[in-house]
Parts: sequence; structure tokens; C-alpha cells
Amino acid sequence: MSARFDAMYGKTGRPSIAPERLLRALLLQALYSIRSERMLVEQLEYNLLFRWFVGLNMSEPAWNHAVFSKNRERLLAGDVAQEFFACIVEQARALKLLSDEHFTVDGTLIEAWASHKSFKPKDGSGDDDANGEGGFRGQKRGNDTHQSTTDSEAKLYRKSSGQESKMAFLGHVMMDNRHGLAVDALLTEANGRAEREAALTMARHLPGGSKRITLGADKGYDTQDFVDRLRALAVTPHVAQNTSRRASRIDKRTTRHTGYQQSQKKRKLVEQVFGWMKTVAGVRQTKHRGRDRVGWMFTFATAAYNLVRIRNLMEAATELA
Repeated sequence: MSARFDAMYGKTGRPSIAPERLLRALLLQALYSIRSERMLVEQLEYNLLFRWFVGLNMSEPAWNHAVFSKNRERLLAGDVAQEFFACIVEQARALKLLSDEHFTVDGTLIEAWASHKSFKPKDGSGDDDANGEGGFRGQKRGNDTHQSTTDSEAKLYRKSSGQESKMAFLGHVMMDNRHGLAVDALLTEANGRAEREAALTMARHLPGGSKRITLGADKGYDTQDFVDRLRALAVTPHVAQNTSRRASRIDKRTTRHTGYQQSQKKRKLVEQVFGWMKTVAGVRQTKHRGRDRVGWMFTFATAAYNLVRIRNLMEAATELA
């Protein structure tokens, strides 16, 4: 990624923080669950391992947290996270850790940096209650008529019945079934069609060829349109059967194969990806606003998960050897 970083250096003015250092610092923030830039800079003051990893020598002063946040905008403005993620996936492929046949896709809720009180009518009729003191019980609210004043791209959404609605985005990951490594990541607005549309978008990036490709998913993907469009891409849908209200779109032509049963077992590994990202990397609730920024951090957190997963796999292989 050296060529990309070279293009990001400023040509004039005061020397800024090097993009390589910014990326390494953000990686530390994700790996060690550091909640804020202020805490990150504070640790760089006394943690010698952090300073070594970022590239600061012992006598060099750590950055001001406000300067760090401002310089980080250069990374957010570029497609650095996607390129970083792609480089890590290629490294995993070179280490022969990835399958080129069997994959799983799923989505998860990413809470937006916006509250229910910010969700107000688009026509401005709720401006007289700026602090939300009047409450919104009994009011009919929806994304068609209301919008968050904090993050206009966040949508009111609930992942499943029985759960509360939240201002949110949806994060999607496509996982390799061999070792549970993420091979694609995407963030979309939160709506009822987003998971299937994102799955189809990522399925188009799968390698073609003579090998049969399978894609596992939970019962939320068991719809006629999704199954048909997936087969049109020459991808076999290994979707969990949803028989609660109607007949499943997956029949015995698919379920009779042992590969289908294997996909159903393997697809649950994707929850480990989401679990690590939410508990360690801090993406349960984003600290950014706007789909582009949140998507950048979601892709970056997925790349950080892959780094941890690759390390664990290589350590396990060394012990076996």
C-alpha cells in the first residue's frame, strides 16, 4: 500500500501524521478495545510496545488527540480500509487458508450514533419539542415520514420480532467456510431487503470457474427471488429452510447432499466474526455519522478480525507441526 500512502502525503504546510502511522494507530485501537482517540494518545505516551508498533521513537512526543482526529480524515476520505482489507484477504489466500468453493453470508445490526429523540418528522413539525420532553408514545413513526437530525442516513430498524427498534445501519460479511475468515464486507442502510441485496452484491465478487460454489445463509434469506437470482449467478444456495409460514424455496434437490448439512454447521461461524467486532473492535455502536464513515470503520474492523484469525490459525499449524 506504499503507493497509496505516498499519494496521501501533504505537499505543502506543516508536516502531518504519516498515513502509515495513522493506520497502525487505528489498528491498535481496534485490537485493544481503546474507546477514544484521547485514550489512544494517552497510551502512546507510556506504552513502549504501542510506540514501537506505530513507529514513534522513545523521545518523540505523542500526537495531540485533536490533531490525530483531524489527520484521520485523510484515511476516511480515501478507500484505504477496503484496500487494506483486500490485501489481508490476499495474504490469507497465499497462505492457502481460504476456500474457493464454500462461503456463508450474514448481516448484523450496527447501532448508529443517534438517539430516538433525534428521530423527528421530516416536515419540521416536531421542532417545537427540541429536547424530546413531550415523548413519542402513541405516535406513528416511520422512515418515510421521520428522519434523524443527528445522522440523516441512519434508519429506524429492528433486526427481528420481539426486539426493540433502534437507529441503525446493517453490516454484512461473507465468510469462507474452511477457516471462518471474512472475504468480503459491506455496510448498507437498515431495511428489510438489505441483507439479501448485500448478499447478492457480494456473491457477484465470488470467483467463477468450473467449481461449484455454495453460499450458506440463515432462514431470512429463504425467498424465491433471492434463491433464483443466486442460481442465476451459478451459486448454489445453501440457505436454511424457513417453514414457519410457508413452504421453503430450498427443496430436496439441495438438502439431500451432505454438503448442505456441512454448510448449515459452518454458517454459524460467522457469528464469531460479528461477536469479535462488537465486543473487541467496538462496532456495536458506531462513533461516526454517515454511511460512508461507518462503512469505512466496519470494513476496517473486519480486516482487524482477519489479522487475529490468521495469527491464531498459523499458531495452531505451528503447534501441530
